[in-house]
Amino acid sequence: MTGFKKLLLAITVLGASTAAFASDDNFASLTLGQTSDKIKKSHALNDNLNRPNADGVIGKDTTWGVRLGQQNDKGRYYATYDNVSGSHNGIKLRQENLLGSYDLFYPVGGSTRLFGGATAGLAKMTQESPGFSRDSNIGYAIGGQAGVLQQVTQKTSVELGYRYLRSNASTEMSERGGSKQGSLSLTSSAQTYLAANYAF
Repeated sequence: MTGFKKLLLAITVLGASTAAFASDDNFASLTLGQTSDKIKKSHALNDNLNRPNADGVIGKDTTWGVRLGQQNDKGRYYATYDNVSGSHNGIKLRQENLLGSYDLFYPVGGSTRLFGGATAGLAKMTQESPGFSRDSNIGYAIGGQAGVLQQVTQKTSVELGYRYLRSNASTEMSERGGSKQGSLSLTSSAQTYLAANYAF
């Protein structure tokens, strides 16, 4: 199944939930966190660039994002865009995610709830390394998230969460005016984040 078909499937599943959430609150969020990626290198890249540490390119780098969705007392569904970039050993990468997610809530007392759910969407990986031609590719992203949500006022809440995604986005490294040196493939990403939510 292609990444685009998986995104359509995720949108269909999220859309099927709309009826259950039709009378519930809309919400918007700003997120800030750290992302670490696992990157698979081609044999050619290892040989030509002396086995660079690609896992360190995006490693605990600052990630920002925006979300929009609907929620009720039992759960929520939402769309997320987030962005992170990093550089290491002469390699610079940028990752952008466009995701659809669904969470279930579990009250633990008072105004605190645990949450957990599934995510599917697209991941775009862009290679922007100095001395190399810019290259980008879009692949699927699928995974899940969990965390704790604290209600602050009737309309505002904050949360601490963790999200893990598997992906197949990849990018090539070719010297400007020269030959291809190899390729990099995003296999997974892990993000710890804080979010501020406002219901309207």
